[in-house]
Amino acid sequence: MRFDLTDLRLFLLVAERGSITHGAELAGLALASASARIKGMEERLGATLLERRRRGVVPTAAGQALLHHARAIQNQIEAMAGDLGAYAGGLRARVRLMANTAATAELLRDSLPAFLVAHPGIDIDLDERPSHEIVEAVASGAADLGIAATWAGLAHLEQKPFFIDRLVVIAARNWPGLAGLHSASLAEILGESFVGLSLGHALQEHITRQAARLGGHLHIRIRVPGLDNVCRLVVQGAGIAIVPESAARRSPRTLRSLRLTDDWATRQLNLCARSFEELTPQAKLLAAALA
Repeated sequence: MRFDLTDLRLFLLVAERGSITHGAELAGLALASASARIKGMEERLGATLLERRRRGVVPTAAGQALLHHARAIQNQIEAMAGDLGAYAGGLRARVRLMANTAATAELLRDSLPAFLVAHPGIDIDLDERPSHEIVEAVASGAADLGIAATWAGLAHLEQKPFFIDRLVVIAARNWPGLAGLHSASLAEILGESFVGLSLGHALQEHITRQAARLGGHLHIRIRVPGLDNVCRLVVQGAGIAIVPESAARRSPRTLRSLRLTDDWATRQLNLCARSFEELTPQAKLLAAALA
């Protein structure tokens, strides 16, 4: 049985993304070539590695075993790139970082751009996910580092404080339903019309779950990608929204911001890893920059 590094990297990307199409794109391969490589791996192994489902693929038991080894090999390659330093000018390293919506917005403002400029040999695979998925990914080795809310259960991971995220309600200044209010709970605003983030967006899923726990649901008039688009539509009176306080501060002054009083609306976000000491040299550099 012989798998080359391209095979292993492709399988790793496909398994982590749950899609042969997305995995092939990230690996820089045509879809037909990627499919042929995976089929060849299965034939050489004599076992099915991926279970094809309607919405993508998931690793089989054999695939999970291969995934474990593929991650270990990828980490060793990245460690080699760091240890060789100047002698490995042709090698690049990639750090897998997952963050929730608020952390992603904060990262893209200053931290990541500055890090990428300072370290041209290190690439970052930034993936925005809900906090509970981030914890699972870091624990399983699917991500090197994660930034997640402490409510998601980080006790089994090593942690460093990142920042405190507060969610607020935003509305146009003339929005009638919130006139005279300076704060509100989710239960008090469930009857309002909302501008929401796209389906599958980490923050929107979190808010939707909280509404369901209250026995209600959000009336979302429109879903748009990105917090800036949400704020833009709210200013124009399309509805109200729940966004991180940092996003509200960057918005026009014509926007009203109300404190969201629910306990879950104030979250401590921590940088986490299975072991900071065992990270690749490149991931250690990123962890130091973020912490």
